[in-house]
Amino acid sequence: MARKCREYLSDLNDFLDGELSEELCKEIENHVGQCENCRIMIDTLKKTVSLCREGNSEKLPNSIENKLTDLLSKRWQEKFGK
Repeated sequence: MARKCREYLSDLNDFLDGELSEELCKEIENHVGQCENCRIMIDTLKKTVSLCREGNSEKLPNSIENKLTDLLSKRWQEKFGK
């Protein structure tokens, strides 16, 4: 039974990084070949990764950086504790 789109989401980063088994990569590639929504999602993720790797770093204003750091720390604590 083929996996549904939602089930592939958790594997997308590993798929793009080449860290999945050959069998699962082929399964995802076959699915993406038939599913326009997943193809768009993968293309968008590839572009985002490329822009992040190649783009110039911009310094955030301290107030925004502090809010973002606090929010990320809070979410980390909620998910993983300490």
